[in-house]
Amino acid sequence: MCESTRTAYKEKMKELSMLSLICSCFYSEPHAATFYNYDDMQVKQINKRASGQSFEVILKPPSPEAVPALDRPLSPPKKKDLSLDEIQKKLEAAEDRRKSQEAQVLKQLAEKREHEREVLQKAVEENNNFSKTAEEKLIIKMELNKENREAHLAALMERLRERERHATEVRRNKELREGISG
Repeated sequence: MCESTRTAYKEKMKELSMLSLICSCFYSEPHAATFYNYDDMQVKQINKRASGQSFEVILKPPSPEAVPALDRPLSPPKKKDLSLDEIQKKLEAAEDRRKSQEAQVLKQLAEKREHEREVLQKAVEENNNFSKTAEEKLIIKMELNKENREAHLAALMERLRERERHATEVRRNKELREGISG
C-alpha cells in the first residue's frame, strides 16, 4: 500500500467514525446493502450486532496521478567518506572516553574500599570501647560485691561476738543463781 493510499485511508477512517455515529443516531435499523463511496474507498455497512456496528471497507487501487507525500526520505542519508585524520581523531576520542570511564570506575572502587575500611575501623573502635566499658563495669561490680561481702561478714562476726557475750553473761548469771540457792 503506497503512502498516499495509507494517508487517505487514515483520513477516511476518521470521517467514517463520525459518519457512523451520525447514521446510527438517525437510522437505528441499517439497510441490508448500504454502500458509501469515497474517493478511493467504498464502505459497506454490515448488519448491526449487539456489540455495535460493523463496516466492510473496500479500497480502490491507487490512481497513477496520485503523488506520494514524502514526509521523510525513503533511504537513509548517505554518509560522507571519512579521511584518515578524522578516523584517527574518532579513535583517539573513543580511547579517551574508554580511559576516562575506566578511571571513573577505579575511582568509585577506591572510594568504596575506603568507605569499607572506615566502617570496619569504626566497628573495631566501637567494639574496643564496648569491651573497655564492660570491663570497667565488671570491675566496679566485683569491688562492690567484695565490699558488700566484707560488710556482711563483719556484721555476722559482730552478731556472733554479741551472742557469745550474751551467752557468757547468761552463764555467769546462772552460776550466781545456783551459788546463791545452792
